[in-house]
Amino acid sequence: MFIGQYEHSVDQKGRAAVPAEFRRHLVDGSIITKGLDGCLFLFPKNKWQSLAKNIGELPISKSAARLYARLILANASEVEFDNQGRILIPAYLRGYATIKTKIIFTGVYDRIEIWDKQSWKKLSEKTDKSVGEIVEQLSELGV
Repeated sequence: MFIGQYEHSVDQKGRAAVPAEFRRHLVDGSIITKGLDGCLFLFPKNKWQSLAKNIGELPISKSAARLYARLILANASEVEFDNQGRILIPAYLRGYATIKTKIIFTGVYDRIEIWDKQSWKKLSEKTDKSVGEIVEQLSELGV
């Protein structure tokens, strides 16, 4: 399970050190891809395989299914850790998430989200202002 948030830097080559607390859950491999809301998703390989299988079973006759498969699967890349615990974030993914030099790794239960620091700050401020509405909407779903 991934929880918490950690700030790290991205070097000129696009490498970033994944927090040690998260790395220990990624020893069997990991996949990075475009996420939602302007972030990147980093999945443990076993979770990725389950997600990819579910996406692969969506009907290709549905436009939304095709678009979602392209977003998640076509933009995915397997990542490996170097000796310093860093991963290379591909340039096309850094561009998508507007990642410059400072990033935030957030643990969101079964995945890690990678945010540009300024984007994360804006989202956090927006969320803080809307927390009452969010809780009310989710309470209707039994959360």
